[in-house]
Amino acid sequence: MSTANLLVELFVEELPPKALKRLGESFANVLCDSLKSQGLASASSVVTPYASPRRLAVHLTQVVSKAADQAVQQKLMPVSVALDASGHPTPALLKKLASLGVGAEVVPQLKRQPDGKADALFLDSVKAGVSLADGLQKALDESLAKLPIPKVMTYQLEEGEGEGFQPGWTSVNFVRPAHGLVALHGDQVVPVSTLGLQSGRETQGHRFEAKVSSVVLRNADSYAAQLAEEGAVIASFAERRAEIVTQLQEAAGRAGHDLKPIDDEALLDEVTALVERPNVLIGRFEAAFLEVPQECLILTMKANQKYFPLLDASGKLSNQFLLVSNIRPSDPSAIIEGNERVVRPRLADAKFFFDQDRKKTLESRIPGLAKVVYHGKLGTQGERAERVRSISHAIVNQLRLGTLPYTVEAKDEFDVLDSKVQQAALLAKTDLLTDMVGEFPELQGIMGGYYARHEGLRDGVAIAIEDHYKPRFAGDDLPRNHTGTVVALADKLETLVGLFGIGQLPTGDKDPFALRRHALGVIRILVEKNLPLDLPNLLEAVIPVFGEMISNPAEHLLAFISDRLAVSLREQGFSAQEVDAVLALRPARLGQVPRRLAAVRAFAALPEAESLAAANKRVSNILKKADTSVEAKVDASLFKEAAETALFDALQQVAPKAHAAFEQGDYTGSLQALALLKAPVDAFFDGVMVNAEDPALKANRLGLLATLHQAMNQVADISRLAA
Repeated sequence: MSTANLLVELFVEELPPKALKRLGESFANVLCDSLKSQGLASASSVVTPYASPRRLAVHLTQVVSKAADQAVQQKLMPVSVALDASGHPTPALLKKLASLGVGAEVVPQLKRQPDGKADALFLDSVKAGVSLADGLQKALDESLAKLPIPKVMTYQLEEGEGEGFQPGWTSVNFVRPAHGLVALHGDQVVPVSTLGLQSGRETQGHRFEAKVSSVVLRNADSYAAQLAEEGAVIASFAERRAEIVTQLQEAAGRAGHDLKPIDDEALLDEVTALVERPNVLIGRFEAAFLEVPQECLILTMKANQKYFPLLDASGKLSNQFLLVSNIRPSDPSAIIEGNERVVRPRLADAKFFFDQDRKKTLESRIPGLAKVVYHGKLGTQGERAERVRSISHAIVNQLRLGTLPYTVEAKDEFDVLDSKVQQAALLAKTDLLTDMVGEFPELQGIMGGYYARHEGLRDGVAIAIEDHYKPRFAGDDLPRNHTGTVVALADKLETLVGLFGIGQLPTGDKDPFALRRHALGVIRILVEKNLPLDLPNLLEAVIPVFGEMISNPAEHLLAFISDRLAVSLREQGFSAQEVDAVLALRPARLGQVPRRLAAVRAFAALPEAESLAAANKRVSNILKKADTSVEAKVDASLFKEAAETALFDALQQVAPKAHAAFEQGDYTGSLQALALLKAPVDAFFDGVMVNAEDPALKANRLGLLATLHQAMNQVADISRLAA
């Protein structure tokens, strides 16, 4: 049994670039896992994936030519069924043995072992290890079957083997037509086949720059080096990506000392999947195009041309860009000029759209929203804009009742804010009707902000229009001003309430309306802006604006937002117990949650915490099992035990302090005040029978526990901290 490294490559036509990275990783990992499960590779075998526009490949170390034989013990049947009264095999046993390919001669070797309540017969045998050819065939079939193919192609084979094969008539299904298969174990070809191809040792290099027509691989370990030297191909996705990054930085330095390429990981992955031999070059366009908002120019260069725009130190777009060519001619001027010629009409289109859009005001586009359907059950974008305006107004009115630590205080300032948010809410969706957003939907909101500034609208309104989609994704910035904060919150609440109200809830991994993202947006705005807004009150203000369109989704939506908040907090590093303790009380103001969590963490560090948490859990269980609802009322004259009096006196001292700290927002102080209760609580449970025979005495003791429970659970349900 020999051991050597293995190389498998499938050579195909150009693969979809946005999927290439995942395809390469899947192909390598599934094939490797299959070989390991069959005993052909070990846990220490190292897998190296390769993926280029025209190939998926994997290199795996320490692969054996044949897996080791395995001892197998197989249960046959209970002894009572397998043997008759004389100990001879029954027909049932003989039939079972025959199905396994053995005869009655093995009966004396069968093992009799306990199996549950009765004895059973077991057959010991040796399972021959699989050969590499058979095992690799299975692994190859599995890896291709499990590829995350975005869209399958059907094509006809021109060459093949087997009965019934007809050139041009036999079809196969795969992501792209496959033209070559390599399988090398050391320097030996492993005979496998797939997609009408038989394995060999030949592959193809670069379409235009390979030194040889076919690269004949010497062995599995020479793959990457031979492709680079003879085929002019960097086979490794990771190495090719790193080479592009290096060249981008070097080219940016040549273009200008303070210029840098735009940071876009997805674009970098896509470009890596488009080239086999990257060559970064510098292109330019007329500076006059810089009059167009840079977001438009950047997007058209990235989305349509796969260029890397160059930004200066302040983030401002320059009139230079970097392109990644797949060839390296001695004179690249023709490539550069060709790309400059191609990008010019794209930029001209963007300028035309921008100029045309500015001929109409955003306000003049409002009636057009009535012709754009938002959802079949929720009306048009025009109706939606009116709902967002009404919700924004309701949010401002609720803010009047609170105190924003960072914003308006006087009544007239709230009136100004209300005016701004209502104007911004009505105009926020109007850029959906512009030519620029029609061409680049990703610019919605952004273009509305530009057009609002062009019209001379109040800067707060323009910023709000631009920011009302924020946060658009995890880690995105929040709206920059109060107007934008209110409109963004209103927009997300309108989406959540409306779609939940018609039953369009996310299921599993399907969330077509991005409701999880909208919920996280609401959470982040309320928490990070620390808004004095109660979430249940917000939902109750939103629901009426839909009239009869929806059913009341408040209960389901509150649970949904709470679940998303719990997930988010755990991802931030808080423990499940800490999160559960705080959210168990369903705090209405999400802005208080971070301080409550900090208080719980500080409380948990106290030496008294474990005992108090366990006691609180015990109190909760006692109160739940009470025959009737228990009021937090205590009659001190009914006390019979010293421990009752001691606990009551401690509560009289501690509860007011804890409550005062809670009311002042000092949640840490509120919880830490409870530490003084440890001794009297322990003494109470050691010396007092709560379920006394005297009904009045029992009710009074339950009332004392209810008072204790009330004092201990203002900030969080600390019973959730109990082990």
